[in-house]
Order: sequence, then C-alpha cells, then structure tokens
Amino acid sequence: PLQGAGTELSLTIAQIVQRLKGSHLHSQIERQAKECLHQPEIKLESLKEDVRSFLKTSGWERKLQNAVYRELQLPPSHPAAPPEHLKEPLAYMRKAQASWEKRVLKSLNSMSTELEVPLARMRPAVEQKELTNKWNEMGTDEPDLSRFRPVYAPKDFLEVLISLRNPNHDSSEDVSVRSHWGLIQVPLNVRDIPQLRRAYSELNLTTGQLGIDDHAHIHPVVVEQDSAAAQQYSRQGCPTGLRADLWALILNSTNQPQDVMHYEQLTAGVIQHDLLVDNLIYKDVKLTASNDDYYFVFEDFLYQVLLCFSRDTAVLDHFKYNSATPPKSYIQAGVIPFHGFSMYVAPLCFLYNEPSKLYSVFREMYIRYFFRLHSISSSPSGIVSLCLQFERLLQTHLPQLFYHLRQIGAQPLRIAFKWMVRAFSGYLSTDQLLLLWDRILGYDSLEVVAVLAAAVFAFRAENLMEVTSLASAEAVLADLSTLKVMPLIQIFLFATAI
Repeated sequence: PLQGAGTELSLTIAQIVQRLKGSHLHSQIERQAKECLHQPEIKLESLKEDVRSFLKTSGWERKLQNAVYRELQLPPSHPAAPPEHLKEPLAYMRKAQASWEKRVLKSLNSMSTELEVPLARMRPAVEQKELTNKWNEMGTDEPDLSRFRPVYAPKDFLEVLISLRNPNHDSSEDVSVRSHWGLIQVPLNVRDIPQLRRAYSELNLTTGQLGIDDHAHIHPVVVEQDSAAAQQYSRQGCPTGLRADLWALILNSTNQPQDVMHYEQLTAGVIQHDLLVDNLIYKDVKLTASNDDYYFVFEDFLYQVLLCFSRDTAVLDHFKYNSATPPKSYIQAGVIPFHGFSMYVAPLCFLYNEPSKLYSVFREMYIRYFFRLHSISSSPSGIVSLCLQFERLLQTHLPQLFYHLRQIGAQPLRIAFKWMVRAFSGYLSTDQLLLLWDRILGYDSLEVVAVLAAAVFAFRAENLMEVTSLASAEAVLADLSTLKVMPLIQIFLFATAI
C-alpha cells in the first residue's frame, strides 16, 4: 500500500505542478528568479540555495505555498479514472444531476420562447453607453420584471432530492426501520455525534470561541500570510477587523492586478451583451436582498458581482471536478441562478467594499462550497449528505420530536432545507452568519450547516412538541435572527447525551 500511496502522491504533485505552470504566479516567480541572478550576493557555486533564499526572503516562497495549498483544497482528480468518475463516483447521482440540469435548462429555454426574449443578444451602442453611465447605481433602475420568474425555487430542488434512489441498494437490508422515516432515502455515510465531536474538537465547551469569548488572541497568521495556518485559526472564529484578510488568505484570493483586470473584462462583457439570465439576477436581488434589513444597501454591488459571475468562463474550469456540467448552450459560463442565489454574495459585501476583491472572494467561495448546495452529488459537503445528516441527527437525538413533527405532516427537512441550501444566509443576523461561515472555511466543509440546522430544532424543541400543523411549526421557526450560532452548535455537539 505504501508503494501505491507514493505513486498517488507523485501523480498529485505532477498535477499541481501542471496546473500552476500556466498561472500568473509561475511567470512572476520565474521573472523574479531571473532578476535576482544579477544581484552581487548570488554566487555561482551556491546558485540554487542563493536563489531559493532570495525567493524566501522576498515572500515568493510563501505565495507559492499558499497556491499549492489552494490546489489541494479543490476536489482531487485522478488521471487513471475516467473523467465522469472524478466528478462523481456514483452513477445514479451523476444521472440525477444531469437530468436536473436538463430540466433547469429546459425551463430557461421555454421562458425565452414564451417571453420572446433571446437567451443572449448584443446590446445596441446607445444601451451600452447608458449602462456604462449607471453601472454604480443599477439599483435605481426599475426594469419591468413581472414576466420573469425564477427558474426554480429550493423546494422544487428538494422534491428531486427526495425522489433519489440507489437502484442497486435493497432497502429491506437496512438494519433499522428508522432510516425509512426520513425524506432522504439514499445510503450515504454521514457522521454521528461522537464522530462529529472528534472532527470538531476545537468547538468543545472549554475552548474559547470568537462570537462567545471575544478575547481570543490575535494570531500572528495574518502577519505570516500563511493560508493553512489562517484556516486552522478561523475554526475558533475570526475577529471582525481581521475577517476580510483572513478569509482572502484562506481562499488564496490575492486581488493582484491581473484579478482586477479579469473583473474589468467581465464588466465589459456585461456592458456588451444582454443575457436572459440578467433578468433573473435582477429579479432575485429585488425579491431577496433588497427586502432584507441587513443587505438592501448593497444592491448595486450585488448586481455588479452577479452579472459578472454569469459571464465568467474561469468558473467552467471548476466543473471538471464536480458532477455538474455548465449549460454551455446559451453562453460560455453558466450557473443559472435560482431563487435566493444572490444571498451567497450579500454577506460578503460587509467584508469587501472593492468590487474586484468582493468578486474574487465570492468566486472562490462558490467553487469551493456554495455550488455543492445546489447540485446533486455524494460529497460529504453536498446538499444530499447535509439533508441526510440533519435527519439522522434529529432521529437519533430528538426521536420524539422527529416522529411528532412527521406525524402532523411537518417533516423537519421541509422546514430546514431553505436554510441549508443558502448556508443560512438571510436567516441569521449577519454577525452570526459570518461566525458560521468562519467555521465552514476553517473546517473546509459545509457539514456544520447541517449541525446548526439540527441544533435549531433542538433549541426550539419544547415549542415544537406543542404544534399541530406544518404552518404552526414553521411559525415557531420563522425568525432565527436572534439566535447565537456558536453556543447552539457547541451545546448540541458537546452537551447532548449520547
């Protein structure tokens, strides 16, 4: 096995080298190395060591380390495996994702036909000029969006997840009948509380957490500019004043001149072409963020970032590693926004007020985490696993509540799904949401979203035991804005009797 591990490691190294070779960072380091050859302290006989120590003292070695670390965070690719297996090992999941994508695309195409609006068109010069002038105040513009409707809402997606089945799995073999009682019926492994305790040991009740014990010390990681250390640090929460820098460091989002240029090119693309999807973005921002007490002030930022995102072909690269395939038929990029999509961006507006920086952080957050919340896969951070984990945690630790809600037709997942699919954005107060997202980044996993959803039910269990209908259960859980995230998660994980 060691022999095999060695081969796998060298393959991974070869791939990372390959991926970094085409990067801007590679050419910068190469240029720096060539320039340093002219310096008097570089001696021919110790050339290799001298160049290396020059790169180290001038900070390039750390930048390279962070870039390698980022590549390691992205989903792995194994050269021996067929491409579709890299994306998703389970055939039935791949099939379900493909048919879901077809459905979404069909919905978009029929909207185009019905409303006689092309999927993409070149804007006339007058229109381009107009848009350029009002680029920073698009929120004041009120296009008629009454005819446009979201391509799908989270509850449509939930129905698809509920109908998922593994054709090779005989459910009568299940040891306990209990698994039939949840809505998600696929055999995936999810962690139980003892396993979660081990995985999230830094969240135990005796370790200081930012968001509870705000005296947690400021770590030298920010000074050191080390991605891996920053990630470890954010497991206990990030100080408000440092969060923006720490997140950018964890995501290796450097906002170099080439990033700014990329953003400007995308902006130019928005100004030149009008897409049907733009109307969906406008409408989504109007229906969600614009009505939100925390986020309405960021309306213009949201339009800018989302319109650019809908045209970003670099997002395509990421689809090599997951079961989703970008719908290329109407435009080169292609993440079709659903109702609530803009809430993935809104909280980041509190941290970054420079559009290109906001954009590059959002894009990294999307290709690492958020895409998993609206695509079908067997990933432990994927929405299917999160739903299953949420149901298992309730069944195991709050069985009476689970069965009570199920009997009155208020399946807990139907209530919690909308929180999970948006990673709680728009449901918690912003300061609490950012503490939750600190942990998503810190643990490089969305699992904590399912844990929080279960913890919310545990917290409101007494009231929920009294409700007699889905509507009254939803009323008990309608307002989460006063909740404190970290105590809820900690108590649920570390103070629950097992």
